[in-house]
Amino acid sequence: MALEVIGVVGLHGSGKTEVAKALAEFDVTSVRMGDIVWEEVKRRGQEVNESTVAAVANEFRKREGLGVIAKRCVPLIESRGKGKQAVVVDGIRGIAEVDEFRRSFGDSFHLLSVWASENTRYSRVASRGRVDDAMELKSFREKDRRELRWGLGEAFTLADFIIVNEGTLDELRNRAVKLFENLVGGKA
Repeated sequence: MALEVIGVVGLHGSGKTEVAKALAEFDVTSVRMGDIVWEEVKRRGQEVNESTVAAVANEFRKREGLGVIAKRCVPLIESRGKGKQAVVVDGIRGIAEVDEFRRSFGDSFHLLSVWASENTRYSRVASRGRVDDAMELKSFREKDRRELRWGLGEAFTLADFIIVNEGTLDELRNRAVKLFENLVGGKA
């Protein structure tokens, strides 16, 4: 059976990482795309925060194209996917990344959109305290705009599946598990 690659797209705070965590019960590994940028920030000796992560992500995309982070993730996906039925790719930020994954994985690539309203997402981001989160509403909205400029909206609308995440964490996990079972046929 071919390795299934499930890419997850959504604005920050929508629940992408929680989907990846929910699928871990299936012995599914994940690749967090933001780790590529975080590692570069650290390599440069900079502090990981919203500003430095945004600057490096923008620099990568300007220098190497909008699909650069996906290109850098493909070897990780292939490596971590050995012996697994699927890999979840957490944090797709644009259509160029989707195109790169579709070129690399063909029909084994499936795109899942996770949607939540701005109020819900902002509340989640404010409460989780991740170092690269935009904590002020103005910064939060600017991060949305930046990611939408990378083609996130187009990727979101072209997804194969969508999960609306306005409820509880258990509801999100149950939806993700059901989708995975239908897609891959796996059982926990």
